[in-house]
Amino acid sequence: MNLTLVAGARPNFMKIAPIIEAIEAKKKCGADINYRLVHTGQHYDEHLSGRFFDELHIPRPDINLGVGSGTQAEQTAAIMIGFENELKYYPSDLVMVVGDVTSTMACTIVAKKGGIKVAHVEAGIRSGDIGMPEEINRIVTDSLTDYFFTTSDYANANLKGLGVPESKIFFVGNVMIDTLLKQEPRFKQPTLWNDLDLSPKNYFVLTLHRPGNVDAPQALKQLVAGIVKHSKGLPVIFPVHPRTEKLLSTLDLNLDTLHCLKPLGYLEFNYLVKNALAVITDSGGVTEEATVMHVPCMTLRTSTERPETCAIGTNVLVGNDPEKIEHTFDLLHAGQWKTGGIPELWDGLAAERIVDHLMTIFEL
Repeated sequence: MNLTLVAGARPNFMKIAPIIEAIEAKKKCGADINYRLVHTGQHYDEHLSGRFFDELHIPRPDINLGVGSGTQAEQTAAIMIGFENELKYYPSDLVMVVGDVTSTMACTIVAKKGGIKVAHVEAGIRSGDIGMPEEINRIVTDSLTDYFFTTSDYANANLKGLGVPESKIFFVGNVMIDTLLKQEPRFKQPTLWNDLDLSPKNYFVLTLHRPGNVDAPQALKQLVAGIVKHSKGLPVIFPVHPRTEKLLSTLDLNLDTLHCLKPLGYLEFNYLVKNALAVITDSGGVTEEATVMHVPCMTLRTSTERPETCAIGTNVLVGNDPEKIEHTFDLLHAGQWKTGGIPELWDGLAAERIVDHLMTIFEL
């Protein structure tokens, strides 16, 4: 079987890494399975993509489509043109896409128009917020997918509600947690740890990138200022996404305990998350990692495509409501945060299950 693996943005790399490792293990046992790794170049910043290949021991892509920046439409079109050429010269039996970024949707469309079957890893998740570009990507991708690899019973139920046959749904767990558990012993203390005199459970980690939180200057300023206020003097470590950095530089924040920095590598960032008192984020992936590491997590959104992190894990939705944010901080400071558990099959073996299913599907 010739498999094409697609990655385009930072979260994709963490999901692709264990799948490649599982494929290589099968190949060593004599399985007739080959893969070609396509990087669309959707994340073109070295801080967001380049170093991840080295840190996670991912083979260099067979091709980088070099899409770069642009509007949603421009990126989608560029990815589709580049990927169509890729499949023309390197035919595939199956295209595997992961997550919910623009590359996921665009490459799915191209594959299906070319008569190639698609497997979607992390299929079926839904936030219910059609205003999120990722939600549109999920809906389109799952409407075309042939094989659905899921992370939770919530995702399974969503797919069944759409009429997807159970025979096409494979509950395998969470490949991003495969990477987290494997790399946890290698987490690396960043240099800022000593520079800022940090210590475990004595600081916060903040991440923001969703348009609803970062595109309105005054709203962003008030949100960040409120978080710093409720941190009660503890450091707030804020690795700033490139799209947020431009806007943030125009704001007069001047908050002594707010420390803005360039995006960190995977090993350094998760070292900070693991040792933080809590994480404040609008990233779905960070909520998953925080849940598995039992770190309290406040999500600055009103809905989530990962409800298991709230129902089972350590995550709480606070939106950008000042009163709810303040109340949630009060619970944390009072030591009243809920005790979270780890969702079913988030055990580090999801990628092995995926490849085992592929072996059965294609009778390898």
